[in-house]
Amino acid sequence: MYLFGGTVTAAAKEVTQPEFFAGCEQRFPRLFGLRPSVQEVRSWRRSWPALMDALLAAELGGLRILLEYALPATGERVDALLVGEGTDGVLDLVAVELKQWTHLQTNPQLPGLVRVGERIVQHPARQVGGYASYLEDWIAQDHVRTRAKGVAVLHDAPSDLIAELRARSAGGPSERFPVLGREDLTGTRPPGELARILGCADVWPPTERNVQFLLEAEHRPSRGLLARAGKVIEGHEAFQLIGAQDVARQDVLHAVATAQHRRTGNIIVVTGGPGTGKTAVACRLLGDLCRREDANPRLLSPSGTLTRQLKRTVGENSRGLITTFAGKLPGGLTSESVILIDEAHRARTGPAEQRTGFPIVLGKLIEDAAVTVLFLDERQIIRPTEGVTLDELRQHASSRGLGFSHIELSTQFRCNGSQAYHHWIDRLLAPSGPAPAWQGTDYDLALADDPDQFTHWVDTHIAAGDTARITAGFCWPWESPSTPPLLPEVAVTWNGPEGKNSWARPWNFREDDPAFDAPDIPGRPFWATDPGGHQQVGCVYTAQGMEYSHNVVIIGDDLVRRGDRWVARPEKSRDSQLNWLSPERYLPYALNTYRVLATRGTVATRLYSTDSLTQDYLRTLLTPHRV
Repeated sequence: MYLFGGTVTAAAKEVTQPEFFAGCEQRFPRLFGLRPSVQEVRSWRRSWPALMDALLAAELGGLRILLEYALPATGERVDALLVGEGTDGVLDLVAVELKQWTHLQTNPQLPGLVRVGERIVQHPARQVGGYASYLEDWIAQDHVRTRAKGVAVLHDAPSDLIAELRARSAGGPSERFPVLGREDLTGTRPPGELARILGCADVWPPTERNVQFLLEAEHRPSRGLLARAGKVIEGHEAFQLIGAQDVARQDVLHAVATAQHRRTGNIIVVTGGPGTGKTAVACRLLGDLCRREDANPRLLSPSGTLTRQLKRTVGENSRGLITTFAGKLPGGLTSESVILIDEAHRARTGPAEQRTGFPIVLGKLIEDAAVTVLFLDERQIIRPTEGVTLDELRQHASSRGLGFSHIELSTQFRCNGSQAYHHWIDRLLAPSGPAPAWQGTDYDLALADDPDQFTHWVDTHIAAGDTARITAGFCWPWESPSTPPLLPEVAVTWNGPEGKNSWARPWNFREDDPAFDAPDIPGRPFWATDPGGHQQVGCVYTAQGMEYSHNVVIIGDDLVRRGDRWVARPEKSRDSQLNWLSPERYLPYALNTYRVLATRGTVATRLYSTDSLTQDYLRTLLTPHRV
């Protein structure tokens, strides 16, 4: 899919006509589902003519050009894709990233990022390198062979800016993707030399037949990509399975093989509580499926935090294979595809996503794939607009004539493997009824007396080389700007022996990437794992799916203990997705939220309530923290 396709010569004529841009603006929503922004249309008007001038000066008018070429598996678009043909008959694809930059900032600690105005973006060579990798790994070569290149064209950029960008990419994998500036394009460079730096040396106009093969080619992961991803996953220590986890993996593989043989749609549900290894099993299964003929697998997660963490772990080979499941189908699926959905309890399933009682997008995904494997913990559903249950999936399979299997993960590997702790947390966070005093010896659980105490505990473990984090219910405002300094919004006051005390920390950073001027503040997806995260407070949306060794949970005023039951106070919540609910409807989501937060620590957990009566109740159940 693309906005315009034709020869460079034809495109050069079109971009001189105002009505051409108006037509592109009108076609854009029909093709891509949304209107282009004002800034995007302005960039077309500035960049397309500049690119065409350079291509004509390089005597490349006969090449094909596709403007706004879509990469279905990633949801990205290439500004321009040049298509030519080598003397060996192979199609040369040159991804062109266009920038209008005249100023930028770099940071030696963040070589892959640059700041342009108020935006933090990828280094352009890194960006276009990603496009070239996609073109190599995802376009089927059943009828025509292709090879991919990339070039970043900053047509307004002065030479010092270009030199800075080249210095940042020197010596790394992005170095092979040229970054060109104003002087590269407007000097007296001979046509052949200009064609060379544009990645088009010895590239000739393509045949109509090969262009048509390219436009009709499926976008699916190549065998090479699948082999590389499978090898990385199989060899990574994070995805090594133990005992019941490996049994579950083999059960799923057997169910997948049976389902594929049956040639009908199939649903496999893997359920398990926190720490039972759902994510590790899902990732290992992805590696297994990558080595299977025609499996065409994907690993999806509704959690952007988990998706970013998994992509970092698996590396560039995960591009397109591991994606966020957020309201649309991934590209490149076939009737043989096996889809793994981790954290299925976070899938968007509210009224806006439903038709006839089942989520539309999830239903379409199940319909299109050979097998859909969902990893689910119903007690981690934390919003009324999210989550699907085992019974709902079983009923959907029955109503559609689909195969159905259920596999239970019961062995707990987080929280020091303590089944006693998980049973105790479940009892503690039951809506009503007494909870027993904690008497376990296989997990370090205690009550913190005050924030100063648990902060010292966290700092001590960080200094010792452990991972430690503070989490809290969403009971404080979250209004920090998108750039530091972060506001200390999570504020707690309490009465101590010497009078009133106060404590405050910021929430975790709201942006996905580290703060450009403060790289010690990790981006939101990496709050749980990267240095500096212990200085901020994580909420459930940041912590869910993550783990760290030492865990603090601040129970806010939205959930308090009164008598033999928990009482929900949604008016104390700052979560706009929940605070409009009645107390009765809010209660199960609050209990699930604190259950998620309380099961992140692999070695130890400290609980603390901002409500004095709830803190008194917890004192009857827990040993006080000892330094």
